[in-house]
Amino acid sequence: MKDTIKRVGKDRLGRLEQQFLSYVQFRRMTAVRLGEVRSVLGISAIQEKKMLSRLARGGTIVRLKRGVYLVSPRLPVGGVWNPGENLILRELMRVYRNGRYQLCGWPVFNRYGFTEQVPTRVYAYNNRISGDRNIAGQGYTFIQVADSRLGGIKATMAPEGVEIIMPTKARALMDAVYDWSRFATLPRAYDWIRESVEKNRRLADELAEMTCSYGNQGTIRRIGFILDSMGLRGGWKNRLKKTLRKSASIIPLVPARKASGPVNREWGVIINE
Repeated sequence: MKDTIKRVGKDRLGRLEQQFLSYVQFRRMTAVRLGEVRSVLGISAIQEKKMLSRLARGGTIVRLKRGVYLVSPRLPVGGVWNPGENLILRELMRVYRNGRYQLCGWPVFNRYGFTEQVPTRVYAYNNRISGDRNIAGQGYTFIQVADSRLGGIKATMAPEGVEIIMPTKARALMDAVYDWSRFATLPRAYDWIRESVEKNRRLADELAEMTCSYGNQGTIRRIGFILDSMGLRGGWKNRLKKTLRKSASIIPLVPARKASGPVNREWGVIINE
C-alpha cells in the first residue's frame, strides 16, 4: 500500500491525500461518497470536499456524479488514472441502485463493422438516468428506457478485465431501425440488414425475435418488408406476422423522406427508400 503511494509521488500528493488513498485502497473501496471518510481522517466536510475535488482535478480519482468518486485499487505511475468507459459505466450504474444498462448506437454499429465512422461518444440504454455527461474526459449519452426494452445482449470481456454489456448483432440491427431518429440510421440500416442476412441467413430469425421482443409496430413493418423483399424463407415471417396488429394505416419505409412511392399492402409501408 505504501509502495503504491510512493509511485504517485509525494510532490503531487499532500499528507491528507496520501492518507485518504491509503485508507480506501486498504478497505478496497471502489466508489467513495462525500461524508464516508471525513470521520476516519478526522477532517471537516469542507476539507473532505476540497480534498476530493483536488484529486479529481489532478486525475487521481474520477468524479462519477456529484458527491461520488471512483477510486482505483492501484494507482498508475504518475498518478493519473484512466479507468476506461466500461468500468465507468458499470460503477455509475451501481451508484444508481444497481441499474441495468447496455451499449447502443454508433459505438456498437462500428464494432459490428456496419460502419467505419469512429464514434466520439458512448451511448447506453439504461433504466435509471438520461442525458449527456462528461466523465473523465469522455462524452456519454444515457438513454433511459423501460426494463422491458433492455435485453438481447451478450457479455464480453474488455482487455482490462471489465465486462462489456453489448447487444447481439440482431438487437443492434433492430435498434438501428427502431431508434432511427436518434441515430440517423435510415436508410443505411436497411443495407446493414441485407448485407448481414446475406452472410448469415439464420440472422433473419434472430432479427425477427429481437424485433418482436424489443421493437414496435413500425419497426415490425419496416424490417418485415426488408426481409420479405430478400425472398427469404423461414419462420421469421410467421413470428413477425403474429405480433403485427391489423391496421389500415401506411407508413413510409424511410420516415425522414417524402412519403411517396409504391405501397406494399402486406406490410403497410410506402417504399420511398
